[in-house]
Amino acid sequence: MSKKAFDKFIQPNNASRKEAMRREKREAKADMRAQGEEMRKKKLDKQRGIESPEDKTKREERQAKHKGRTVGENGKAGKRGQEPRFDKRNDKPAKEEGTFEGRNDKKLFLKRDGKRSHAESPETKTGGAPFIQKKLGDEKMPLNKYIAHAGVCARREAAELVKEGKVQVNNNIIYEPGFKVSPDDKVKVKGKLVHIQKNLVYILLNKPKDYITTLDDPQGRKTVLDLIKGAVTNERVYPVGRLDRNTTGVLLITNDGELAQKLTHPSFEVKKIYEVTLDKPLAKNDGQAILDGVELEDGLVKADAVGYVDARDKNVVGVQIHSGRNRIVRRIFEHLGYNVKNLDRVMFANLTKKNVERGKWRYLNEKEVRLLKFMNQSFIKKAQSAKPKA
Repeated sequence: MSKKAFDKFIQPNNASRKEAMRREKREAKADMRAQGEEMRKKKLDKQRGIESPEDKTKREERQAKHKGRTVGENGKAGKRGQEPRFDKRNDKPAKEEGTFEGRNDKKLFLKRDGKRSHAESPETKTGGAPFIQKKLGDEKMPLNKYIAHAGVCARREAAELVKEGKVQVNNNIIYEPGFKVSPDDKVKVKGKLVHIQKNLVYILLNKPKDYITTLDDPQGRKTVLDLIKGAVTNERVYPVGRLDRNTTGVLLITNDGELAQKLTHPSFEVKKIYEVTLDKPLAKNDGQAILDGVELEDGLVKADAVGYVDARDKNVVGVQIHSGRNRIVRRIFEHLGYNVKNLDRVMFANLTKKNVERGKWRYLNEKEVRLLKFMNQSFIKKAQSAKPKA
């Protein structure tokens, strides 16, 4: 620094000006820190479900405005003086923010350990309030569909029961799965009278080991239904598809036979993702062979995608597949000379086990059910268009 610059720096007026600038910077930083602390506190309170006075006032203003009333200084709703808000798109009264049908849906994000989650609810320790769909059922329907809606099994399995002569309608044995029945008909399966379920229930379970995927077991082993006791009372539910006794992960349990039929039918190509732990690293040529197709005793099978979960540990592999054959993932790797030490299904259709601990369950929400029912419709349309016209 030159002597001229140094003299200029140490001048009293210049020094006081620099000190004032430093003081302003310190004050600005202190204000920013205080604002940051306040924002973090508000965020933490929101996660814990604590409502601040400002948020409470805003909520009351929104509610009063929605009802066509104003809010006075004391925070109480005053006299009617405003017209209700309308949605410009369809000229209907706009929905209150935070309602189940609103776009800013808050009820789908329930609290779990202070975090936003779909897995926990104040009502139960394992799942939120169920989305229950009322069934409309005065019209006639095919016999196998009736049995599925009664919660006995899926439609494909119901069709096999009918063909085997195990189903009676009004005390007459029926062998045609498409035989039309009404809700007033008396239908017996294996001599037991069954009825259509009044409500549809959808449960996602994170299945642990040592539980079998069946309704009951003659050997007295533990079933997946033992894990969801208390989830449903009067409704008879059953698992969609199967997971081996030692396979863990996502499992859907419902009494919606039509949806179960759709999710298990090959034509819908429902996506499943598995995390596979092998006894040795997967060779690249074997991974490519799985993509190209492996010839098993019941035909050729191809995976949609194969990859290492962690490049540093090639014993753990992710596999995406849409085939629903029995034990298909284990059989693919056993055919190539690998021993599967652990098999975990991390995704089924568009459902994951996020925020659902092993052995726990939760109800599906309305959006998830709607996505399941309308997913992969393009595959069906393509299949129908590919059929030759008579």
